[in-house]
Amino acid sequence: MGPVLKWMILRLLVIAAAFALTAWLIPPFDIRGGVLGTLWVAVIFGVVNAVIGPILRLAALPLTILTLGLFAIVVNAVVLSIVAGLSDHLQTGGFGWAIVGALIISGASTALGWFADRTAERSR
Repeated sequence: MGPVLKWMILRLLVIAAAFALTAWLIPPFDIRGGVLGTLWVAVIFGVVNAVIGPILRLAALPLTILTLGLFAIVVNAVVLSIVAGLSDHLQTGGFGWAIVGALIISGASTALGWFADRTAERSR
């Protein structure tokens, strides 16, 4: 297995763990289907974030600049809401909870990703 594929699988697991943590912390945020459901939501999130995310971020750039970056949280919540709409496995509990979920997912995936990268570097 090549290093890029290992990195992608590690990122998928990090995002899935961030989703699981968010579902555990926020009662209306619900992921059905157990581990496979969580992995499926992480895959859909990755695809939506890669395809639609840049378009939304570009369209929202003036508001993001005007709010000193805070509007990026709203864009992330929109991406999360799109994922919830595409998958039967994810329920966000409304747009307000999607904003809270986007904050937790962003923070958790950053922290877990940093930790995973450090651990992977040590194992080399």
